[in-house]
Amino acid sequence: MSEKKIHVYLMPGMAANSSIFKHIELPKDRFAIHLLEWFVPTKGMSLKAYAQKMNSFITHQDPVLIGVSFGGMLVQEMAKHMAVRKVIIISSVKLHSEMPKRLIFAKYTRLHKLLPTSLVNNLDLLAKYAFGETVTQRLELYREYLFVKDIYYLDWSIDQIVHWQQHECDPRVVHIHGDKDAVFPIHHIKNCITVKN
Repeated sequence: MSEKKIHVYLMPGMAANSSIFKHIELPKDRFAIHLLEWFVPTKGMSLKAYAQKMNSFITHQDPVLIGVSFGGMLVQEMAKHMAVRKVIIISSVKLHSEMPKRLIFAKYTRLHKLLPTSLVNNLDLLAKYAFGETVTQRLELYREYLFVKDIYYLDWSIDQIVHWQQHECDPRVVHIHGDKDAVFPIHHIKNCITVKN
């Protein structure tokens, strides 16, 4: 019976843990959900090599891969090296042309190298200086969902995002995107299922 099920693998966004998917429910008679987690890459590891290593955690044939944000970029890379039924990306990009200008600017100026990623290990200090309800709520979400606090991983992830070069869209990709996404603004996104607010 389980062989007839569709196996769905869920990849969270950068540094997040899979608990972001805790409210996802699919009919258990048709689907089996599997959660993927980030790991710290080895020194100098490419996104391609990272995707191939992540594929070693996929134990079923023709899975559905679902990724959020940077996880969406990763599942697209994973699909280049294995047979998949479908790839679903949420709040992500499917082409380099969908990247916001600030990320393209960061790539050429190397500005992203100056981000204080070490602050991720001191959310309590950030909370002291948080102004406004929105910032405080966001910090609480970081406390709940932030999984990988390794500075090398964070710097590597940001570098992989700004240098991601994909110029052709995989036809198996289904793109779901919020019309108020702050990281990847919707006005850069083409051919997606839009979620209001």
